[in-house]
Amino acid sequence: MGSVGLLYVGAVLFLNGAMLLGWVDARSAAPLNLFVGILQVITPTYLIFTAAGDPNVVLNASGLYLFGFTYLYVAFNLLGDLDGTGLGYFSLFVAICAVVYAGLNFFWLGDLTFGVIWLFWAFLWTLFFVLLGLKVESLTRYTGAVTAIQGWVTGAIPAFLLLTGLWGFADQATAVGLAVFGVVVFGGLYLWARRSAATTGTVPPPDHGHAVAGVGTA
Repeated sequence: MGSVGLLYVGAVLFLNGAMLLGWVDARSAAPLNLFVGILQVITPTYLIFTAAGDPNVVLNASGLYLFGFTYLYVAFNLLGDLDGTGLGYFSLFVAICAVVYAGLNFFWLGDLTFGVIWLFWAFLWTLFFVLLGLKVESLTRYTGAVTAIQGWVTGAIPAFLLLTGLWGFADQATAVGLAVFGVVVFGGLYLWARRSAATTGTVPPPDHGHAVAGVGTA
């Protein structure tokens, strides 16, 4: 059930990234954030109530609430044209929790690949904090690009692998490959964003950069 939610989380990540890049009108992204946010609140509630006390199921489900509340927060910000500061500081909380979930995946659950994915999310939510909480608007395009890519890499692709039974649980090579991908691609994107800002000037975030997204799986 969590894998199904992960697929649509990939969709909302991609959409919100496109919004930060200026490809999508901000208010038009609100409905999907609302739908996925509700899904990511209902799903962990169901998983916890049916876990029969299994601590691993409860642990995995608990992370979904962080992201479900993030999506709902985004939707309300977009629909109500609210300032993004509160969402930015909530993103800092999510980023810190994501580091903890990464450690738990590495050292308790033994899922190395999802440990790396949680670090991806920690990095992404840190960008949301810097962009929205600290209002460093020069990172708008970079954050948008990272968000859109993570929609596929941490959402849609893992979801399809999980749904088809092809997920390589605790596969060290996959985890290392994903980590290298993140360093190379996101590092390259940062250089691209800096060159773009230097040649065209800083692009302000659409509707004050209210876009953000998040995910988890059980």
